[in-house]
Amino acid sequence: MSERKAPVVDLYTDGACKGNPGPGGWGALLRFGDHEKELCGGEPETTNNRMELTAVIEGLRALKRACKVRVHTDSQYVQKGISEWLANWRRRGWKTSEGKPVKNQDLWQALDQAVAEHEVEWFWVKGHAGHPENERADALANKGASQVMAAKR
Repeated sequence: MSERKAPVVDLYTDGACKGNPGPGGWGALLRFGDHEKELCGGEPETTNNRMELTAVIEGLRALKRACKVRVHTDSQYVQKGISEWLANWRRRGWKTSEGKPVKNQDLWQALDQAVAEHEVEWFWVKGHAGHPENERADALANKGASQVMAAKR
């Protein structure tokens, strides 16, 4: 029996916040070959970092089976957190090197779990620099924030 090759998916993500904290939104663009899926959402009281994390989590959760995922984020917080800091936080019982609780622990744990389902590569892209997919993710994040703000009215 031949093993099916995992599909390769590109995930472009961004978060936005109107005030920090304040109403915020997240956006994710999933691309598999010629197929694309746009996702967005938001929260009435949040931070930019929480929205950056949520964008990646929701993008990964939208995948229906294990994939090779190339995550493109303009958030160094997300990219360094997952690549450099998370293993040590987990080892120290979700404490920083200073012994303080890790901020956004709930989302880091959710991201850790979502990543475990896939083979993930992480790429940092410069935000607001004309990267077409990053600009689309930014527009989706702002759409999510706008929807939350409109619902509060």
